[in-house]
Amino acid sequence: MSPPPKDKSSPAGELGEGGANMSQGPNFENNHGQELAAPSSMSATGTSSHIEPDVFDRGRSQDESYFESSNTSYLTSIASDIRRGVQENGRTFAAYGLHKAWIPSDDLELDRNDLQHCKFTMLMGNRLHLAPIPDYPHKILDLGTGSGIWAIDMAEQHPSATVIGVDTTPVQPSAVPPNLVFEIDDVEDDWLWAEGTFDLIHGRELMMAIHDWPRLVNQAFAHLKPGAYLQLSGSVPDIKSDDGTLPPNSAFAHIGKLYFDMSERVGCSGWEPTRWRRHLENAGFEDIVERVLKVPMNPWPKDKRLKEIGAFELSHFRDTVSSVFSRGYEQILGGDPVDLQVLLAKAQREVLNPNMHSWLPLSLSHEKLNHLAGCGGGEEFNDDVKLQAECLDVIEYAQKHKKQLDELIFIREQSSLDKTTWSIEHPEYGPGEVCDEHDVEGWENI
Repeated sequence: MSPPPKDKSSPAGELGEGGANMSQGPNFENNHGQELAAPSSMSATGTSSHIEPDVFDRGRSQDESYFESSNTSYLTSIASDIRRGVQENGRTFAAYGLHKAWIPSDDLELDRNDLQHCKFTMLMGNRLHLAPIPDYPHKILDLGTGSGIWAIDMAEQHPSATVIGVDTTPVQPSAVPPNLVFEIDDVEDDWLWAEGTFDLIHGRELMMAIHDWPRLVNQAFAHLKPGAYLQLSGSVPDIKSDDGTLPPNSAFAHIGKLYFDMSERVGCSGWEPTRWRRHLENAGFEDIVERVLKVPMNPWPKDKRLKEIGAFELSHFRDTVSSVFSRGYEQILGGDPVDLQVLLAKAQREVLNPNMHSWLPLSLSHEKLNHLAGCGGGEEFNDDVKLQAECLDVIEYAQKHKKQLDELIFIREQSSLDKTTWSIEHPEYGPGEVCDEHDVEGWENI
């Protein structure tokens, strides 16, 4: 079962830190747009005296069908003002959360989420994750799920698992796999899920959203099963080129500097992904490995697959720039919106130039788990590692209490399927051998 919603009190007529005003007993809406009245069994003190159960037929009934289709259980308790969000400059922002939202949550942003999903999946060899989780996981958590596309794909790929996607905005679709639940919450607040229950916790591109990464990582550690994994990924737009095709006065590079300035001022540094390893080590994660890939910013690579990735990244940049700066450039940096539009126009002209080989390093960090250590890394990513790219993306996965899995590792090593798969993907390693980050050609040069 998912945890009950937080009881966050606030003055009458105001939104508390956690979201809607609960003190007035407002009407709530479910994900089908129907209003749900405030519970009549709630006492004046906010505690429930008694809940009378409904009576259900032993045979298949309409009530049973309702439970099968009610995937987004806690979307039913979201106040309408949270569902509507906040409108500014033609964009929609989250109205819920401990901190002000700087990235929109409207249709344009959801389209960007979906493009990013395609890019990350391709970069990881058509995988949804690099962490070698069990074949039949029980529980998976997606932090900052956004459009919900990663959570949906994971739920379809792992029907044995209950997948929870959490975000501050209820923008996810209602037609989802039956083992998927979307919840509205702020992951910077106290987590109310049961501790020690998740096989995988995943967070991707939490831009301008996390102010206290050590606390987030510690909460993830507490909620993972022994031997389970945390995987994080994110962009650090320190824009570069290896061949000097990115001019020093580039408007494109200046955009990255503005992002770092803006993120530092609101307390969620854009450099934070480069510090994840330290946070993971301090929390107690074991055998953390970090990999760095380079992502082309536009379709300049000769390689067909990387050219396609570059096309995704180009579209992502053009949408991201307006999303990231639509609220923050004026409110955080005190800039003139007209000046911003001029700068963005220059940057977009630059990034369309295939002769400018700007790049974004994509960092992959994860732990080694015996011969599964190279899963998603190693030689498979050589093309990406060698390539110039444009920003720094960080993908990390870290394992909790690896030593408790020795027996499980031994069993998995006896699996002929594991041995066959490993020998096909990494013929240079025998079953049980370890591949680390130094086996990636070019690693030391990044």
